[in-house]
Formats: sequence, structure tokens, C-alpha cells
Amino acid sequence: MKSFHYVRVKTVDEAMSAYSNSSDPRFIGGGTNLLDLMKMGVETPSHLIDVSRLPLHSIEEREGGVRIGALVSNTDAANHELIRTRYPVLSEAILSGASQQLRNMATMGGNLLQRTRCYYFYDPSYTECNKRTPGSGCAAKEGVNRIHAILGAGTECIATHPSDMCVALAALDAVVRVTGPKGERSLPFHGFHRLPGNTPQLDTNLLAGELITAIDLPALAYARRSHYLKVRERSSYAFALVSVAAVLDLDSDAKVRQARIALGGVAHMPWRARTAEKLMIGEKIEPKALRNAANGELAAARPYRDNAFKVELAKRAIVRALTTAAAQEAA
Repeated sequence: MKSFHYVRVKTVDEAMSAYSNSSDPRFIGGGTNLLDLMKMGVETPSHLIDVSRLPLHSIEEREGGVRIGALVSNTDAANHELIRTRYPVLSEAILSGASQQLRNMATMGGNLLQRTRCYYFYDPSYTECNKRTPGSGCAAKEGVNRIHAILGAGTECIATHPSDMCVALAALDAVVRVTGPKGERSLPFHGFHRLPGNTPQLDTNLLAGELITAIDLPALAYARRSHYLKVRERSSYAFALVSVAAVLDLDSDAKVRQARIALGGVAHMPWRARTAEKLMIGEKIEPKALRNAANGELAAARPYRDNAFKVELAKRAIVRALTTAAAQEAA
């Protein structure tokens, strides 16, 4: 690991000052992903700014919804009564990710910034990785690509986003609050992460020096009728091959008024399944309608040699997740 300077800050203002006065800095909270990347030589910051003591550890009701501080641990968020009862899909998603020890350390803000687990990105001995070294190529396209993207991938990168939590946040239309050199701003979740385009080295739309301070969940009574489904190669600690966060609003005739569906394991960012959502409006939760919605969403899939199985897997996962969500009790 490359040597680095370390400083611990206690206020947001101190964090902003430390960042602006450092060369090649990174903020660090729980460090569950960043430290791994530093050990591998993928990330090589010169300065680490420890923000774990900032006063961003609360979960509270706000304007009918819930605000989660960026430094709340994944464990505390998943087990909090407000999250478990009002947004069960988020609790389920968090608890399906990583191990208990990692969830105890990992922060909500840090989870948003997880980087891909693409083999070629994680191992610097592979020289072709546009995410690590822009312009070098993408070894995954002709290499082993079982875990890679089937939706939204460009010619520069086919890596997938690894977070379970973020898939649920995408379905819930969360908002990410940040502060930085230019002040505070809010990013709707659909605008937080990025597709690779011609800048695959950029995972988010954060500006230099911006620090995540909170995640806002909107007032959404029908979010109680929701489910997170994760399909992985083993039931223990593993990343999703495909995952689905489903949230349903049903009318008195059990027809869909609104559907919110997001997919994980299939794209460079949590993938909001808007085609499937539109196709479900006015439909009952019946096999034909569910399959039609799933087929519509995956019509744009572009699989590679090793991951074509994900297309059918994603379709079936959408059907199962919606079926399970529909069976949950409403508010």
C-alpha cells in the first residue's frame, strides 16, 4: 500500500478545509471498500480525511419521510424501526449485502460510493481497464464477463454497480444531500450514479470536494408493500448476479396504480426499470402481465458471451419480486 497522510476531522467545515488543503485527498468513513482498493493498489490517495466523527449519525422523520445521516451504519439503518416498518425493501436490501461485520462498519454514505467488483478493475496486473486507466481498453468485453452488465453498457466499460442498498434507494426515489466548496445541494437518486459513456472512470455526479451528508426517503405510504430479491451464486456473502427492488401501490381491485422497480447486477448503476413500471400500470399481478412487463424491460439487453443467462434470470426475478411484493400488507 502506498503511504499516505491521515487527518481526523470533527465538523463539516473542518472536512471541507482539510480537503481543499490536501493533494489527491479522499474522505473515509467506515473504509470497507476504500481500504481494500488501497491495499490492491487500485486507489492511491495521498491524503485520507477521516469523517467518521462528524455529527451525521441520526435517523429522523422529516417532512413525512425519513432522513438518514451519511454516517449511520448499514446495520443501524436496516434495523431502525422507521426503516423496517415504512421502507422494508431498504431494510431487506441492506441485510442481504455483505456480512454482519462489514455492515457494522459500513456507512450509508460510503455504500453509495462502492466501486465495481469487476475482476479486471480490481487487479492492476490487468492493464486494460478504462475505469482504472481511461483509454486503455476493457478486458472484460473479450474476457470473463459472467458478472458484467447487460443493460446500459457502453463500448468503454461493462462493469456493474455492486450495491444492494442502492437498488432499493433507486426504487424509492431517494434524494442524496451533499455539501462542498460551492455549498449544499440535493441530487435525486436517478441523477447520482452514472452510466459509463465515454467517462467510465466516473461512478457518480459528485463534484470535487463534495461530501455526502444525508439520504432523504420521501413520504411513501405504499412503500410498505415492497420486496427486495437478490439472486446470487451462494447464500452467504456474495454480490448479486441479478437483484430486484419492487414497490407496489394497488387499488381496491388489486390493480397497479404505481409500480417502482429497480434492478441490480445488470448495469453500471442501479437500473430503474421504467419500461416495466409503465407496462404494469392498470394491470393485476398475474403471470401474463408480469411476464409482459419483464420482457419489455429486458428487450434492450445486450449480453456478452458469459452472461446471456442474466436476461432470462432478470425477467424471472422481476416476476417473482413483484409477486412477493403484492402479497405484503399495505399501510
